[in-house]
Amino acid sequence: MAVFCIQSNLSGLANPIPSRRISRRGTLAFVSSIVVSSWLGLANLNSTPPALAHNLLQDEFQQQEHLLVHLFEETSPSVVFIKDIELRMLDEDEDADAKVQGTGSGFIWDQFGHVVTNYHVVAKLATDTSGLQRCKVFLVDAKGNSFYSEGKIIGFDPAYDLAVLKIDVDGHEIRPVVLGQSNKLHVGQSCFAIGNPYGYENTLTTGVVSGLGREIPSPNGGAIKGAIQTDADINAGNSGGPLIDSYGHVIGVNTATFTRKGSGMSSGVNFAIPIDTVLRTVPYLIVYGTPYSNRF
Repeated sequence: MAVFCIQSNLSGLANPIPSRRISRRGTLAFVSSIVVSSWLGLANLNSTPPALAHNLLQDEFQQQEHLLVHLFEETSPSVVFIKDIELRMLDEDEDADAKVQGTGSGFIWDQFGHVVTNYHVVAKLATDTSGLQRCKVFLVDAKGNSFYSEGKIIGFDPAYDLAVLKIDVDGHEIRPVVLGQSNKLHVGQSCFAIGNPYGYENTLTTGVVSGLGREIPSPNGGAIKGAIQTDADINAGNSGGPLIDSYGHVIGVNTATFTRKGSGMSSGVNFAIPIDTVLRTVPYLIVYGTPYSNRF
């Protein structure tokens, strides 16, 4: 039996990605066969010399693989690893005996150190009244140097499961994501998720846009409309990370998955908040700390 759950276990490009889109391996044979046919000027592929057809297919696979590797190398530095930490006492050394309560993902919004993630990833920090909750954000700068900074809550909107953190990036040049559009997506498009499932940093999963206009529950009990459905794996710890298109542009925020009861594993039915919704929400959270709807 499938049970829907939001992952509560919290666990511009330097070198532009070539404009050619990355297709899924499942379609490569079809696409490549057409290329072979057109190159040879033949009406039917049965007349294509087997050795030549094999070489052309192999070249196509290698090109696709190169594009995917390049996409990951250019976009992963914009993805962060978030740890939720609880101190046992206020004067405790955060690096000593603090308890890690969960992990999640996020991505760099701008050069000022704003980080976008899911509200449910940082809900304990956002609602903390004891002063014992902390959030550490781990990332790499544009030179590939790893560092971490404490994340401060700037704003959050449970209705859309979004939150903004601010980190200190003095002395580091960071690489913000490139934002895309979700209103022009089509079912069948390739997409890619980068995050930290189960604490494994910088994990890439691949898939397609499986559906559009879905409705998923929000942390405040309402509904998030217009969600993107994908079969790119989103597991505990992926929450808050980016869903990326073939050009390396962020098209959504990975948020939720269907899991089989008791397994905690993705069933291939996963959801992301569309980037158009994020673009309408995050600027208000940065400036005012609250969503637009709460101010009127």
